[in-house]
Amino acid sequence: MRNLLEQIQGRLDELNKAERKVAEVILLNPQQATRFSIAALAQAAKVSEPTVNRFCRSFGVSGYPELKLQLAQSLASGAAYVSRAVEADDDPAAYTQKIFGSAIASLDSACQQLDPQQVSRAVDMMIQARQIHFFGLGASAPVALDAQHKFFRFNLAVSAHADVLMQRMLASVAHTGDLFVIISYTGRTRELVDVARLARENGASVLGLTAAGSPLAQACSLSLHIPLPEDTDIYMPMTSRIIQLTVLDVLATGMTLRRGVDFQPHLRKIKESLNASRYPVEDDELN
Repeated sequence: MRNLLEQIQGRLDELNKAERKVAEVILLNPQQATRFSIAALAQAAKVSEPTVNRFCRSFGVSGYPELKLQLAQSLASGAAYVSRAVEADDDPAAYTQKIFGSAIASLDSACQQLDPQQVSRAVDMMIQARQIHFFGLGASAPVALDAQHKFFRFNLAVSAHADVLMQRMLASVAHTGDLFVIISYTGRTRELVDVARLARENGASVLGLTAAGSPLAQACSLSLHIPLPEDTDIYMPMTSRIIQLTVLDVLATGMTLRRGVDFQPHLRKIKESLNASRYPVEDDELN
């Protein structure tokens, strides 16, 4: 199957005058196109934003964020087991730009696909929880640890676990009021699906950060769907972790706003507790 850049090049003569202008801007500098907003691309092509959207739909994508993601993936066939955005002979300048471009496009696409109503429901679950356990395995394990670092600030009992046996034991003694947040990019890890089912059988709520329609998503009380911009069965996880971390930032922000201004002194106290551990800013040579 041809990648998006090959499709655009192959159909150039079929496009109408306005859409061909969009195609020519993209083909002239595909890397730059992944960094454009839809307004910037429309301006560069001297067309309207609706024209850009029509161009996207003509290539079977829902909108410009998805088009940018496919462009980032089309820039190279991928260095095996590293990243599909990188070629084996890329120099530092090329692979640096490709990795950043792919990450930016993936975040943009994820933002467009994330349902605000589902985010609100997820924040409700976290606000109402008696305690929260964050579970992750493999590349998602450090994401769970980062979640623990963020969410302990909310006066909740919070833990993070990357050991399957500990996850299973905690799920086996779950109660109503417990919330298990299970992070899995593919949603196909058998152990995590089993843990989600076990926790729900014992009355707990389970929030998944995972792929739409995956076995894990189906086993959860609620799932925030993470798009799949990279094949982690082949390539090293990169943008997937960035998306997971950003979604957790969204949830932490939602909880902060729900707590209101009266909660600010508590957050300030935590932040100020670190002052004594740092050299003053004026000691530039020590920073």
